[in-house]
Amino acid sequence: MTVNPDLVGRRFALAEPYLVGREHVRAFAAAVFASDPIHFDVEAARAAGYADVVAPTTYPAVLQDRGLQLLLADPMADFELKNVVHGDERFTYERPIVAGDELGAELEVTTVRAVRGNAMIQATTRLKDAAGELVVTAYATLVVGGEGAN
Repeated sequence: MTVNPDLVGRRFALAEPYLVGREHVRAFAAAVFASDPIHFDVEAARAAGYADVVAPTTYPAVLQDRGLQLLLADPMADFELKNVVHGDERFTYERPIVAGDELGAELEVTTVRAVRGNAMIQATTRLKDAAGELVVTAYATLVVGGEGAN
């Protein structure tokens, strides 16, 4: 079986905005070994011109994952997470994410193709703030192997 090419163009939006919490930013920063004080100290972040602590640049993966969970729950997605690895991931920022942001996220499947016995899914996730302004665009390539790619 192959990954269903009809997934291309499908969109998966979070049901409600995600509130970026200060403690979650700090915990994420510690987990990825970020060391800049703007990720931990409100005063350092404010001195640098931000309203609150700043999320590390890979933080959008938190919301990207939530979109992926919606994709995996779709009946058209005939593969399991156990057969998926990240092939590529990158982020394009309009502005940094800071604690207190309320972000909406929508993942769109942009490409499905077969490569060397695997299936590759490219997805774009757009994160927008409460005003509807684009904050980050996240790009991911998922490689589906195992039973999902045969």
